Amino acid sequence: MKAAVLQGVKQLEVIDWAYPKPAEKEVVIKVKSCGICGTDQHIYHGHPGSAEVHTPIVLGHELAGEVVEIGSEVTNLEIGDRVSIDPNIYCGTCKYCRSNRAHLCDHLQAVGVTRDGGMGEYCTVPAANCYPFPDNLTFEEGSLIEPLGCVLHGFKKIQLSPLSRVLIIGGGFIGQLFLQLVKQQHVQSIIVSEPAENKKDLLYRLGADQVINPFHSSKLAADVVIECVGRPESMELAVRSAAKGGQVLLFGVAAPETVMMVSPFEIFSKELTIKGSFVNPFTHEEAISLIEKGVVDVKSLISHRFTVDELPKVMGDFASLHVSKAVILYE
Repeated sequence: MKAAVLQGVKQLEVIDWAYPKPAEKEVVIKVKSCGICGTDQHIYHGHPGSAEVHTPIVLGHELAGEVVEIGSEVTNLEIGDRVSIDPNIYCGTCKYCRSNRAHLCDHLQAVGVTRDGGMGEYCTVPAANCYPFPDNLTFEEGSLIEPLGCVLHGFKKIQLSPLSRVLIIGGGFIGQLFLQLVKQQHVQSIIVSEPAENKKDLLYRLGADQVINPFHSSKLAADVVIECVGRPESMELAVRSAAKGGQVLLFGVAAPETVMMVSPFEIFSKELTIKGSFVNPFTHEEAISLIEKGVVDVKSLISHRFTVDELPKVMGDFASLHVSKAVILYE
């Protein structure tokens, strides 16, 4: 089969890769669509993903496809089923798994991170990680269920009311998902901090009350700040922009060596609540429902579509291509 294989830092090759065979509790998926996540870019540039990455590896943890082969002990799926994949595989025995915090698992594995994923034509997946989705959703939408699930996990960490003034820092794909969820809560106002002019119309359509340029804006005071970028300056802005008693959600994935400068006195004197958010513990079904009901639109957020053959060039030119959200499509 054809697959884009990461051989080392910034070394991605499209080569003939071994067709996968399922274990007893696994299935083989013919991949139909695979999203390219910011984490894939982090891994491409030599940073870890949700777990440590060992090359060679087929990346791609946002995927949907069709079941084409079933392991001997699989009873909940049939050949031909259309499924979206929750990539995270938990050990079930560590203290985190046993205290309802499986996403913090000491032995976390993940499709497309520690084992081959969706940047190949086929991949094996535990049957327990497969979620059938309705026929009225496309495979593209099926592959974007996973990132929405991650956003849902973060969204549940903040408290909103009709009086909440919300600031979303970063108007890319993740910020656009947060924007749609926040809009459903009928808060007082939503400001999106985003420097790219070409994203403004979409952000207003999705529900922003105001879109500001972070480089030209005056001091803000938001009750809830959602940071979706992962850069020092955006995380520092998040803390500065929080009002007294405010909540700050640091959702953007920073490089491991990134350090932010924060005044402890500011956190103390404003009595801020600062939280992180990691992956998507068991939010997949909720994400499917939100897309199916039209509460969250993911399809119109796709800015680019690529083939596997284009990936070596695409992964190296991601920034220059101005990708907001890209998916890989298969026949």
